[in-house]
Amino acid sequence: MAAVEMPVVTPETVGLSSAGLAAMDEAIQAHIDRGTIAGAVMIVARHGQVCHEVALGKRDIASDAPAAIDDLFRIFSMTKPVTAAAMLVLWDEGRWTLDDPIAQHLPEFADLQVFTGLNPDGSMRVEPPHRAPTLRDLFTHTAGFSYGTRLSNPGDPVDAAYQAAGVWDTDTLAEMMARLARVPLAYQPGTSWRYSLGMDVQGAMIERLTGQAFGAFLCERVFEPLGLRDTGFQTPPSEQHRLATLYLKAPDSPLAWIPNPMFTDATSEPTRSLGGAGLVSTARDYARFAAMLLGRGQLAGVRIVSERAVALMTRNHLPDTLIEHGFVMGHQRIGPGRGFALNGSVVTDPALADVPVGIGTYQWDGAAGTWFWIDPANDLLVVGMTQTLSYTAPPLQAETQALIRAALAGRDVKDNA
Repeated sequence: MAAVEMPVVTPETVGLSSAGLAAMDEAIQAHIDRGTIAGAVMIVARHGQVCHEVALGKRDIASDAPAAIDDLFRIFSMTKPVTAAAMLVLWDEGRWTLDDPIAQHLPEFADLQVFTGLNPDGSMRVEPPHRAPTLRDLFTHTAGFSYGTRLSNPGDPVDAAYQAAGVWDTDTLAEMMARLARVPLAYQPGTSWRYSLGMDVQGAMIERLTGQAFGAFLCERVFEPLGLRDTGFQTPPSEQHRLATLYLKAPDSPLAWIPNPMFTDATSEPTRSLGGAGLVSTARDYARFAAMLLGRGQLAGVRIVSERAVALMTRNHLPDTLIEHGFVMGHQRIGPGRGFALNGSVVTDPALADVPVGIGTYQWDGAAGTWFWIDPANDLLVVGMTQTLSYTAPPLQAETQALIRAALAGRDVKDNA
C-alpha cells in the first residue's frame, strides 16, 4: 500500500512565520557561504503538516550538483532513535522489560567484568559488577560499555581493549557480541554515563529475539509500514547519484572529500547492520519517522508502537545524580533540565536547561551533521541534514531551535506545558 504523504501547508496555517523560517534558511546559507558545510536540507512540520522544506547549497562541490530535498544522507547516530523504536515494537509484544539483565537475552554477557585500573605490567585490573547491567542501562549509555572504534582515544585502556579484541573487526552482530563480552566494562553499571555501542547490542538482541537479521526486521516492522522508501543500510548503485558527498572540515582548511571513516558505504545489504549507526535516509523519510513519534506511535492511521511505548521512549531515565554531574557528547548535553531518554536526549525543564523548546522535547543528531527533534508541547518536528565531519562543527541544532522559536513567537508557544 502506498504511503500517505504528509500534507503541505503554508507556515502561517500552523502558526509559524514565513519570515522567521526564511531567517533560519539565511543562517544555514551563511554557513554554506563561509565554507563550513557544502549544503543542507531541512524540513519543518507542525500539527501533522509540513510547512517548510528547503534544500540549500551543494550535494557535491566538485560536480556543482545542487542539494535536493530527496538527497540521501548517512545519518550515523540518528540510527539510534530508530533502533529504540524497533526495540519498543518487541516491548509492546512483552518480549522484554527495562529491568531485564542484558544477559537474560544475550547470555554471552553473563560473566562481564569491570575495569578498575592498570597493573604495573600494563594489564587490566578487573572486578565483578556490583549488579548486572540492565536494558535500561543499555538504552541510556550507563551500562559501562564504550565505543572503542579506531577513532576513539587510543590512550583509554578500555577503548584500547576493544581494538585488541577486534570488536569492530567482525562480519556479524553475533560475533561482535562474543568479542565485546570478553572486554571489561569501563565502570560499574549505573554509576556513570559514557557514549557507547549499547545500541548495537540492542540490534543483536533484536536478531536473537526474532530470528531475523536486524536490517530485515527494521524494513518489515518500521520502514515499510511508515513508507520510508529511501531508508536502509545500503545505497544501491542505481541510487548512488543521490548520496550527498561526505566532507571533512578541518580547522583553517577548506572542505575536503573523505571516504566514510567508520565503515565502508554499502551498496547491498550488509551482513552486520548496526543499531547505533549506518542507516542512510532522506529528510522526508526521517520526518515521517519523527512524525510517528510525535503522533504517539502512529502516522496516517498506521500504528508502529503503542502510546505507552512512545511515552517510555521519550521520558528521562537517568537518576538525578548523573544529571547533576553533567555529561557532554558533541553538541548534546546532559545536565540540569536535560536528561536522557531511550537512545536520545530529552528536555525535562526548558527554563533550567536554557533551551528554546517545549518540555518533553526529544532529540539527537549524527556525526556528519544531521539533527532532529520532536517538540510534543508545540506539536512540532524539525529534521536537518548536512554531510560534514568537523572538528569545529557549528551547533546547527541549537541555532535552528532558537530560530524556530523566534518563528513561533507570539503564536501559541509552549515552553513549559
